[in-house]
Amino acid sequence: MKTAVIWFRRDLRLADNPALAAALASHERIVPVYVHAPDEEAPWAPGAASRWWLHHSLLALDAELRARGSRLHLARGPTLPALRQILRQSEATAIYWNRLYEPAISTRDTQIKQGLLDAGIDARSFKAGVLFEPWEVRTGLEQPYRVFTPFWRKAQTQLQPRPPLPKPRRLATPAAATGLALDELGLLPRRRWDHAFDAHWTPGEAGACKVFERFLQSALRDYAVDRDRPDRHGTSRLSAHLHFGEISPMQIAWALDEGVRQAGDSARSAAAASFLREIGWREFSQHLLFNYPSMPEKNLNPRFDGFRWASKDAAAIRRWQQGRTGVPIIDAGMRELWATGSMHNRVRMLVASFLTKNLRQHWHHGQHWFWDTLVDADLANNAQGWQWTAGCGVDASPYFRIFNPVSQGGKFDPQGDYVRRWVAELATVAAPLIHHPWTDPAILRSTGYPPPMVDLAASRALALAAYQDLPGSDGS
Repeated sequence: MKTAVIWFRRDLRLADNPALAAALASHERIVPVYVHAPDEEAPWAPGAASRWWLHHSLLALDAELRARGSRLHLARGPTLPALRQILRQSEATAIYWNRLYEPAISTRDTQIKQGLLDAGIDARSFKAGVLFEPWEVRTGLEQPYRVFTPFWRKAQTQLQPRPPLPKPRRLATPAAATGLALDELGLLPRRRWDHAFDAHWTPGEAGACKVFERFLQSALRDYAVDRDRPDRHGTSRLSAHLHFGEISPMQIAWALDEGVRQAGDSARSAAAASFLREIGWREFSQHLLFNYPSMPEKNLNPRFDGFRWASKDAAAIRRWQQGRTGVPIIDAGMRELWATGSMHNRVRMLVASFLTKNLRQHWHHGQHWFWDTLVDADLANNAQGWQWTAGCGVDASPYFRIFNPVSQGGKFDPQGDYVRRWVAELATVAAPLIHHPWTDPAILRSTGYPPPMVDLAASRALALAAYQDLPGSDGS
């Protein structure tokens, strides 16, 4: 019987899995494999919160496979020798996987494919985690896009949603040498700071589908407005599921397209377009990272190479990390991040602006903290997001746009419900003072909440002055 290895990576699902579908179309038996080799992703090996999610997602995938008569074979890297050993043990003649696009992984995968092909193994890779390969959307001059709006306009003309590939009902897997137990990968933290994650997340394909269905039924219609409200359940909460491939962007695009066609509802159509645009931002981030692989380390706008960042202030960074800045919506976001491994997207922009502009600390400090603490930490999204907010990216995001956390709090958390949820000291403070409690000294005395660690207006002025020193800056 013909046997193939399925090399799972960040495509931890059985539905709409092109590599799995292709293998099953040509082989009677498959060997599902996951190889843990974080060193091969250096310098961006997965952070602690991502490893927590990965542990539970692998557990869920193994359960799905066992329910179909198979199981997940776990191994530790180096990857190429591990795959060769599994191929020999299972007498497989082919290996299939879905592509990833981070620089270190892409380079490694190219070497692995060539090594396997040279050994006579049929090695094939597929598009599965994006709507568009990072090289598929190009300008009229066949160059990569550097601004989101024209990128997404062009991408939409090429988008052709298709029905998702079905889950297999049964999987035949040959006997093979026993792999590692999941706990042997050491993915869970030794100090269990993640104890509350289980209350917020259900990693795995079934969890992803459940979250998506809830979103379609209860939140999509008002998405365009509620997505900016951290005090409401208005976002999809799909980012970690997407990052680990528990649901594919094509599944999302197809469901949105089908829902609009069936409903014939203009409001729902507008909401679906708004949500699909956010999937488009994810595509744009992948596009940028592939075409500008230094994005996690270097400013995409080289003018900012000479920007006057403040000297590294470890104490200030620590207060920001711990949610002790004295600015309520900033502290709420940072405490939400620590407790849940996530943060509302609007608040991510606010805390990033506060760090890079009010504190004038280099965006790398925030990027690395998010990388270690976000369950959805994604190299492309994280780097692009920090550069976008810091103003040093390629898109139209000028440095002198500095978010005011007080006015932003009043606009998007008008009753203070989000702040009260995460900043216990302010639980009894009424709106609108909850977003600027320092204006009433009695509140600070009675609650013990600190005053702002910096003057918001003065720090804004210093940031603008630093921007003025950039070559070619006119402050407009």
